[in-house]
Amino acid sequence: MSRSDLEQAVTSLAGVGDAMAAKLSRLRIERIADLLFHLPLRYQDRTRITPIATLRAGQEAVVDGEVCAADVIKGRRRSLLVRLKDGSGILSLRFFHFSPAQQQQFAPGVHVRCFGEARAGATGLEIYHPEYRLLRQEDAPVEDHLTPIYPTTEGLTQPRLRGLIAQALKALEEAPHTLPDGIPDALRERFRLPELHACLGYLHEPPPDADLERLASGTHPTQRRLALEELLAHQLSLRQVRLRIQTDGAPPLTSGRGLQARFLTQLPFALTGAQRRVLDEIARDLETATPMLRLVQGDVGSGKTVVAAMAALQAIAGDCQAAMMAPTELLAEQHFRNLREWFAPLGIEVGWLSGKLKGKARLDTKAAIADGRVQMAVGTHALFQDDVHFKRLGLAIVDEQHRFGVHQRLALRQKGEAGGLTPHQLVMTATPIPRTLAMSAYADLDLSVIDELPPGRTPVQTVAVPDERRPEVVTRIRHACGEGRQAYWVCTLIEESEALQCQAAEATRDALTETLPELAVGLIHGRMKPAEKAEVMDAFKAGELDLLVATTVIEVGVDVPNASLMIIENPERLGLSQLHQLRGRVGRGGTESFCVLLYHPPLSAHSRERLGVMRETTDGFRIAEKDLELRGPGEVLGTRQTGLAQMKIADLERDKDLLDRVSPLAKALLEEAPDASEILIRRWLGEEAGRYGQV
Repeated sequence: MSRSDLEQAVTSLAGVGDAMAAKLSRLRIERIADLLFHLPLRYQDRTRITPIATLRAGQEAVVDGEVCAADVIKGRRRSLLVRLKDGSGILSLRFFHFSPAQQQQFAPGVHVRCFGEARAGATGLEIYHPEYRLLRQEDAPVEDHLTPIYPTTEGLTQPRLRGLIAQALKALEEAPHTLPDGIPDALRERFRLPELHACLGYLHEPPPDADLERLASGTHPTQRRLALEELLAHQLSLRQVRLRIQTDGAPPLTSGRGLQARFLTQLPFALTGAQRRVLDEIARDLETATPMLRLVQGDVGSGKTVVAAMAALQAIAGDCQAAMMAPTELLAEQHFRNLREWFAPLGIEVGWLSGKLKGKARLDTKAAIADGRVQMAVGTHALFQDDVHFKRLGLAIVDEQHRFGVHQRLALRQKGEAGGLTPHQLVMTATPIPRTLAMSAYADLDLSVIDELPPGRTPVQTVAVPDERRPEVVTRIRHACGEGRQAYWVCTLIEESEALQCQAAEATRDALTETLPELAVGLIHGRMKPAEKAEVMDAFKAGELDLLVATTVIEVGVDVPNASLMIIENPERLGLSQLHQLRGRVGRGGTESFCVLLYHPPLSAHSRERLGVMRETTDGFRIAEKDLELRGPGEVLGTRQTGLAQMKIADLERDKDLLDRVSPLAKALLEEAPDASEILIRRWLGEEAGRYGQV
C-alpha cells in the first residue's frame, strides 16, 4: 500500500459512489482517515444472547430463535408479525414497513438472530423493526466486541457506516505507516499517552468488558488521548499563525509618552491600577518591531476604551494611523464620539466610516484616510472593505472581537500590509473569556486583564420576577424616574428576525407610554437610521427621556451614569454573558442600581439555574465560566461568526484539565519534532487549517 492510502478520498472504498460520498461529506468525512476519527456516540452490547424468558420491557438484547409463525395483521396500521421461540419463551417481531419477499423469508423453522429493544405490545413482549439476520446454523458466533452507534445523517444507516469504518480499520491494519502517530514515542512516554492506533481500534471495537460508564462520559483514556491531540492541533495551528505574523515587520512605536500625558491631564478621572498595568504591557509590545498580538479582557465598565485611546496615541505619535473597529453602528458611533471629544484638543483628526455613510461624505472620509489626514479611523466592518486604503496603518484595534469573522479581522491587518507594514493588533472584549477558552481559542494572543472597576461604580442588585407581576415593575419605574433617575426596558424575542424584535419594542413603548403618561419614553432598535439612534441616545444621556425601550442593540458600550434601573424582558432567552452585558448598562453612577429579570413562567431547570447565577454574582468571569458550562464554547464565543474551528472530539468544558498538558506538549513538539505539528494540524483541521486563526 502507498503511504497516502488513508489520505485517499472515500470514493476509493468499495461501495462508495458520488451519492454516498455526498452523505459522508455532511458528516465532515472526505478521506478514508476521516472515518477512523468519526467516533461512536454510544455502544450496544451484542456480545451475548439473552433467553426470551429473561427479557424485560425497555431492555436492548440479542435474541436467537426459530420462526413458528409469520402473519400480516390488518389493524389500524398493517404490520407483519413474526413469532419467535427459543425454548424458554416466545417473542414477537413487528414490522410496519415490509415487502412480500421479506414476509417469505420468515418461513416456519427458519433460525433468526435479531437485536432491538423489547417493549410491551398487543401480543406480550415485542421488538419493532429489529436488526436481524437469518442463520444457517444455530451456533453462529455472536459479536466479539461492543457494537458502536455513530453520529449519522439522512440516508446513511448504522450498518452501512459500520461497514465503511471496518474497511478503514482494515486499511490501517494492512498499512499502519499510512497513519503516523503524530506524537513521537519519546514525547508519548514523557506525557504518558497511549498509542494512537490502539486507541482508534479500541474505540471502534471495544471489548465486551469495556467500561461503558467512562466511554459514555468521554473520560476513557483512549478518548482522552484523542481529545488531547485535537486540542494540541488547534493550539499548534494558532502558534504557527502567531509565528508567521511575527516574522513580518511592524513599526516600532517608541514615542508617545508626551502625547499620552497631555491626554490624561484633560480626563476628569484617574486611571485605575489595572488600567496602568495593562497599558505598560501594551506599550512594551508596541515599542518592538514585532507585531503585537494582544487580547485585553475587561469586565463591563472597566475602562477599555481609555486603554484603546492611549494605545492609539502611541501609534499616532509614531507617525502611524490607528483604526478601531466595532461590531454595531451604535457602539462604533459611541467610540467615534468619545475619541473625537478626547482627541480634538490634541489636534488629532478622527474619521468615521460605516456602511450607512454614503455619497460625498464617504468619498471625503476615504480620501482623508488614504492621504493620512485622518489619524484615527473608527467604524464598523466598512473599515475593511476593498475600497478603503490607509496611508500608514500602525495599530488595528478590534472591539468585541467575538462578533467578527476571522476573514474580517484578517482584512484589517492586510490594510497595513499594503503599506509595507504589519500593524500591531489590539483585540478587546467585555465578555470575560473563561481561562479554558482563552488557552484554546486565543493561544495566538497575549492576554491582559483589566480586573479592577473604577471607583464609584456601585454593585447592581438583581431580582427575578415573573411577568404576572409586571404592574409592580411599572410602579417601580414610576418611582425611580420620579426621583430623577432613568431606566431601560429591554425587549427580547426568541425569533432571530430583527423586524419582529422591533415590532415588539414598538408595542412595549406604546403600552408604557400609555401606562406612564407623566414620563418621557424613548425607543431604540437596530432598524433605525444611525442619525435617529444617535438622536435618541443623546436625548437619553441629556436626561430628556426618563425611560428607554430598546432591543439588545444596547448590549455593549452605552454609558448613561444616571440610569439606575434595568428591566430585561424574557431573560430566559438570552445567554448569561449577554445578560451580564445588558446589566452593565446600569450601576455606572453613584446611585444604588437594580436589574429586574422579568421572566415568563414556567422556567426550565436550566433557565432557573442561569437566572440564579445572575442573582448571586456580578463577577463577569464567574458568569462566563458558568455560561461555558451551560451553553458550550460555540455559543459563548459565537463560533459561527468567529471562524473558531469546531471540535470533533474534545469538549472544552469536560476536557479543560487537559489544557494544562497541551501547552507544554505543544512547546516540546515544536522544539523537538516540528514536522509532526503539520501532521496533527492536517489531521484535525483539514481544509480549515489554512484559514483558522489567521487574524
